Amino acid sequence: MKKYLMLAAATGLLATSLTTAQAEPGGCLKYGAAGAVGGHVANHHGVLGAMGGCVTGMYVRHRYRKEARAKAALYDQEHPGAKGSYEEKATAYDVEHSTKPGQMTGTAPATNAPAATAPAQPQ
Repeated sequence: MKKYLMLAAATGLLATSLTTAQAEPGGCLKYGAAGAVGGHVANHHGVLGAMGGCVTGMYVRHRYRKEARAKAALYDQEHPGAKGSYEEKATAYDVEHSTKPGQMTGTAPATNAPAATAPAQPQ
C-alpha cells in the first residue's frame, strides 16, 4: 500500500511539473503566506499579516500585467499583425529591446570612450 501511495505522489508531482508556468510575481498565496509568517512573528497577528500580504501580492501582479500589456502594445506597433498573447508579445519585446520584466527601458551599454576632461589648472 505504501508503495502505491508513493507512486501516486510521484506521478502527481511529475504531472504538475510538466505544465508550463508563467513567470509572474507571487500573487495572493505567496505574499499572503509571507505576510502570515511576518504577522505571526510580530506579536501573533498572522491573519492581519496574511491579509496585508494578499493585498500586496495582488497589487504587484496587477502592476506586472499592466506593464506586460503596455509592452505588448509597443510590440504591436513595431510588428503589425503579430499573433500571440500579450505575455508572448511582452517577452518578445523584452528580448528585442534588452529589457527585463519590471523595466520598460533597457540598460545602456557601457562605452569605453574617453570622458571629456577639464583643462589642467596651473599650480
